[in-house]
Amino acid sequence: MNSQAAVSVKRIADSTVRRLSAYLRFLEDFEGRGLMTISSEELAKRGGTTSAQVRKDLSFFGSFGKRGLGYSVPELAGRLREILGLGREWKIVIVGAGKIGAALAQYRGFRQRGFSILAAYDNNPEKIGRKLEDIPVRDIDQLERDIEREKPDIAVLTVPAEEAQSVVNRVVSVGVKAILNFAPTQLHAPADVTVKTVNMAMELEGLSFALTNRE
Repeated sequence: MNSQAAVSVKRIADSTVRRLSAYLRFLEDFEGRGLMTISSEELAKRGGTTSAQVRKDLSFFGSFGKRGLGYSVPELAGRLREILGLGREWKIVIVGAGKIGAALAQYRGFRQRGFSILAAYDNNPEKIGRKLEDIPVRDIDQLERDIEREKPDIAVLTVPAEEAQSVVNRVVSVGVKAILNFAPTQLHAPADVTVKTVNMAMELEGLSFALTNRE
């Protein structure tokens, strides 16, 4: 990817990326049913948005479809997989083998999307050495050594809020550039490290707002 393209992609809003991910799931559903073409109106209806928004989202990445004919389902699905980086395997470590960490480690859908979990880490002696499905739980003391050897792409944090920043500092110090955080706290990382926080309370508040303001 040239530098100009890289800069433009960095400017794509998170909301756009989430919609692209949703479009891909709809397209894969259509593929499974043997449908070969789809219109922007159909994608919009499934995604709860507008056809104009669908066309705008896709226009960031080139020209898709033909007026009056719609989009080729296999072609658009393939391009979205490329755009979302799903054409390769991404290696993941999970830090924190509590309830959330254990549930994530045992979720088989990750592998289907190209995400391979190498290991989970914890400081609880009762958990260290066990397996979550086939994912080993390792001593968190060996975290940096393992990362330097196995070079995971993404670290998932499911640790208590007061421990999260320390873990971020540790994984960043040995080269991790992408972090998914489940801890309810604001984290700080270098500019070249991407941190995404899953805030369950905010998501529930969004649903509460929607229920409260129904027409």
